Amino acid sequence: MDSSPPKYKIGHRFRGFLPVVVDVETGGFNAQTDALLEIAAVILGIEEDGSLVRRQTVFAHVVPFEGANIEKAALEVNGIKIDNPLRLALAEREALDHVFRPIRKAVSENGCKRAVLVGHNAHFDLGFVNAAVARTGYKRNPFHPFSVFDTATLAGAALGQTVLARALQACGLSHDAAAAHSAIYDAEQTADLFCLLVNRMRPLFADFGAPAVTESEGSASGD
Repeated sequence: MDSSPPKYKIGHRFRGFLPVVVDVETGGFNAQTDALLEIAAVILGIEEDGSLVRRQTVFAHVVPFEGANIEKAALEVNGIKIDNPLRLALAEREALDHVFRPIRKAVSENGCKRAVLVGHNAHFDLGFVNAAVARTGYKRNPFHPFSVFDTATLAGAALGQTVLARALQACGLSHDAAAAHSAIYDAEQTADLFCLLVNRMRPLFADFGAPAVTESEGSASGD
């Protein structure tokens, strides 16, 4: 009889969900009226020892949708030059497809039923993703429509810090203020924070490496 421990699968750790860290850069705070300008997603995975790690980063510059509002103050913060041809920006639907395709592949490869968005103040990012999905009529959105993991909440509870830079510093991770407000940088920093918090919490609870669902249950469509 094989007495080896069960192989870790990310779907076992998160009830059949694949956590994907997302950061968006935008033309303002209103997902319905303000432009989506950048989107980055960091797909997570689990190592042989059960540790949560970064696996893959995908990214797109986005062309503002027709009639989109873009606040000057927002561009001053994120430093995006809308008309710079080197942005190689994609139309919203193309940008979503570019980011979503590898996420859907990872969901399938990991035996998960869908992705769940992880973000710092995550409902802001999810709101812009959902708005772009609705505008473009995109039919294969891999993300749960309303559930998220929010690192602002997690860091507030675990570290007493809700600002991303301060939370990173509190747990010994570096933060470059000059690089902040780039979707890739912020998504990868948020991913590092989420992985660290989840990995530190794991010893306090049961062994989440053991299968909590069967293969058939993990690929089921119900929530």
